[in-house]
Amino acid sequence: MQTAELLPPGDQLPADHPPALDGPISGPGVWRGPDLQNSDEWKYVLSSAERSELLDATENAAAQFDNIVDIKKSDFALPTLSGTIRDLKQEILHGRGFVLLRGLPLEDLSFAEIAIMYWGIGTHIGSARSQNTRGHLLGHVIDLGSSFENKSERGYLTNRHLKYHCDSVDIVGLMCLRRAKQGGASSIVSSYTIHNEMWARRPDLARALYGPIARDRRDEIPPGKGPWYELPVFNHYKGRLAINFLRTHIDMSQRHPDALRMSDEVVEALDLMYDLANDPSLHLTMEFQPGDVQLLHNHQILHDRTAYEDWDDEDRKRYLLRLWLSPPDGIELPQAFAGRYNSVTAGDRGGVTIPGMEKIVPLTPV
Repeated sequence: MQTAELLPPGDQLPADHPPALDGPISGPGVWRGPDLQNSDEWKYVLSSAERSELLDATENAAAQFDNIVDIKKSDFALPTLSGTIRDLKQEILHGRGFVLLRGLPLEDLSFAEIAIMYWGIGTHIGSARSQNTRGHLLGHVIDLGSSFENKSERGYLTNRHLKYHCDSVDIVGLMCLRRAKQGGASSIVSSYTIHNEMWARRPDLARALYGPIARDRRDEIPPGKGPWYELPVFNHYKGRLAINFLRTHIDMSQRHPDALRMSDEVVEALDLMYDLANDPSLHLTMEFQPGDVQLLHNHQILHDRTAYEDWDDEDRKRYLLRLWLSPPDGIELPQAFAGRYNSVTAGDRGGVTIPGMEKIVPLTPV
């Protein structure tokens, strides 16, 4: 059994993580779903003037650029909406950790124009990060059915239930193009609230999640790195709590003989965290409408998606577009996050980074 002190030099990160926060936290990031379920305070509906700004910016960018990846914030002018997006980003980073932007004017746009509009909004939040080893900066969330050969690795390309987790980037955005025939609801939960509940019920288990925990790189291995790294679930650093929960990656790490072994206490703590996320008294459920954009701070929000039944007509199938974004004003992270994020520099961290990988904005799912 390997311990943190025996990690190979230059391959894995040392276990010099910040000490545990001995007790609960407070602030706007601590919330319960039922208290927000019937509230509109977490939704922002675009005005007609803001919709017009988006259409104008999209038309101008489409006329100037052949390659979406070349469009920068300065190329996507939003005279009034940019200030709103800046305020919404502060709510995501320093408030309750999420917002739902509603009413994007998608009705008469081509798919490429929709992608430009979404990309342009993203440039006002942060830098787009690759979501796979193919360098895709725009993700397509759609059920590919029997044409998709690797369902176990990429659940967002299926219609199955996706359990509570967070993505490997600061902010994840999902834009709805089409809804499913039935199901496919989004459910989110404050991992800060989960942290506090664990301290109230089982402080021993909460404390265990501040220790080093092995994570599998799932064959996305940068040169010079090993197939696993270690990162605590709970990280309290410079006054902020950053939580990272990807149970699949944690469990898969145990296939490597030299990976840190999970103690019974850590397994029990991970089970409790998942049970709390699924507690109806904690999580918030929302149904997307076409033109909605959900933005989540992965360091304080876990998200889940219910299984869904889709339409037979290919042109009606549930379809979301995804962005992974790293804002230049993101929260400070401990060095341990570099094991997954490759860097802890705000604005230039997260996603899948492989040397020599060409970054592209694909307009088709594969």
